[in-house]
Amino acid sequence: MSPVRIADRIVLGARRGAGLPAAVLALVALLFALAGCGGSSGGGGETAAAAERDPLGSGRAVTLAFGGDVHFEEGLKARLASDPKTALEPLKELLKGADVAMVNLETAVTADGACPVRQAKQFTFATTPSAFTALRAAGVTVTTMANNHGLDCGRAGLEQTLAADARAGLPLIGVGADRDAAFTPYTVEKNGQRIAIVAASQVLDDNLKGEWMATDDQPGMATARDLGGLVRAVREARAEADTVVVYLHWGTELQQCPNTQQPQLARLLATAGADLLVGSHAHVLLGAGYLGRTYVAYGLGNLAFYAKEPPRTSSGVLHVTVTGRRIDRAAWRPALISDGAPIPLTGTDRTAAIRDWRRLRDCTGLARQASGDYLSTEK
Repeated sequence: MSPVRIADRIVLGARRGAGLPAAVLALVALLFALAGCGGSSGGGGETAAAAERDPLGSGRAVTLAFGGDVHFEEGLKARLASDPKTALEPLKELLKGADVAMVNLETAVTADGACPVRQAKQFTFATTPSAFTALRAAGVTVTTMANNHGLDCGRAGLEQTLAADARAGLPLIGVGADRDAAFTPYTVEKNGQRIAIVAASQVLDDNLKGEWMATDDQPGMATARDLGGLVRAVREARAEADTVVVYLHWGTELQQCPNTQQPQLARLLATAGADLLVGSHAHVLLGAGYLGRTYVAYGLGNLAFYAKEPPRTSSGVLHVTVTGRRIDRAAWRPALISDGAPIPLTGTDRTAAIRDWRRLRDCTGLARQASGDYLSTEK
């Protein structure tokens, strides 16, 4: 049996059980690397045609902006009720200049901002459809709800979320009416470059996985527990796009270094074809750098959240300029959360915040510069 067939059997088995341990993830990553998997073809390595493709695509550079966790509690809730179009006003400056801007919406969105069915968990968040108005007004172009709060109001809340989003017209990924919909990437062409963004959550309460995971006949969210679905989505995106991004909800809360599972999953997805991996969940910032030629930002922290004390109030937006598979530039625009909103930093405070963010790379195992070959050699 080929390495790809063995790896596929391992990852598909993740759908029927809990998450895979780090050692198994490492084995899967090795099998994919040995097989040369990168595109959507299910059974083989690199083809001659794929090897000849231009990794820079056929267009000009595109700038992508990524922010972390957003909800509308406490002070944010009051501002949303007062005027959705200005509720996230400070975010505009942080996103300025981006061709595509993405955040993690860590709340259910229901018709009246209340849960029809509140889930059995410690923290549950819900807001009104005006949240989508606030995000659009701030310059957000796509959101993910693949996180441990997207279904806080159960499947009934998810149905209301999807209906509200359809009316608002703001692309929402990572959740859907079934497994295929949840793993469907956001795709857009900018400056002649085709961008594809896949979203999934590695964080999921054990008692909720049956209710929350999207399946072939059940609505829900895309999760890394369905590792076969996630890897397949990345490989299929690689076959069609010039730049492939994966936005993950992962990590350990309040831990500013990656946990043991994150580097293994990062390598697996880079091998599958991801050019850029970004994520959130820890509610604190984590470091960023290169895994070969794939850029990985382990944790974007809180963006618009009810954080009140450091390090949870350290915030910002990551701007990454790409040309096809090549990462041209990655820059951190720091902010400090005040009354829930990210206030851009200036002067010496900005300089110090950028220096602190760069130091977070020290415990990631990531490099400061790209090196070597793409782990996926497709396109």
